[in-house]
Amino acid sequence: MPGFKVDHKQYKEEGTRIEFTPEIFDKVNKIIKRYPEGRQKSAIIPVLHLAQEEFGYLSVDVQNYIASILNLQPVEVYEVATFYSQFYLEKQGKYVIEVCHTGPCAICGGEKISEYIQKKLNIKNGETSKDGLFTLREVECLGACGYAPAMQINTDFYENLTEDRIDEIIKDLSQNSDKNQKAGSKWADKFF
Repeated sequence: MPGFKVDHKQYKEEGTRIEFTPEIFDKVNKIIKRYPEGRQKSAIIPVLHLAQEEFGYLSVDVQNYIASILNLQPVEVYEVATFYSQFYLEKQGKYVIEVCHTGPCAICGGEKISEYIQKKLNIKNGETSKDGLFTLREVECLGACGYAPAMQINTDFYENLTEDRIDEIIKDLSQNSDKNQKAGSKWADKFF
């Protein structure tokens, strides 16, 4: 449609110069080389994970950068980034708490866990704590039905949750927030 323009914050460029560090760019190239020539689109999900970890979230500028690296149309990146709940299109807290809200977890107390976290951190679903440390998101299936209720914080899974266990986890993350993530807990580590 000639002249059609989408006017939505989700599609606005910020004009930020985006560039991977040489170390991450090397990892991106290794991921791309796993796929046959002309099939670089197959690398989109792991590359988006690396980009999100590197830049904090997937702004339009970041998505356009990924499109250029993978030789794709920007819309091909947008459709993946906007489809999966694991990708963030806006800034999030340092720790993104994703509580499973699907049937098995709900039956086993997932909704109560989510309510407890909301009260404890004084935030609602989709909000970030005032200190910028925690963002709470209620998500669909985390694939841990047998260990419900479950949640994921960044790349780490927590199962068989109780209020006491939530207290321990939040206390530990709060006390260690000035430290780097532990070895093996970044997407950049998990792909290699």
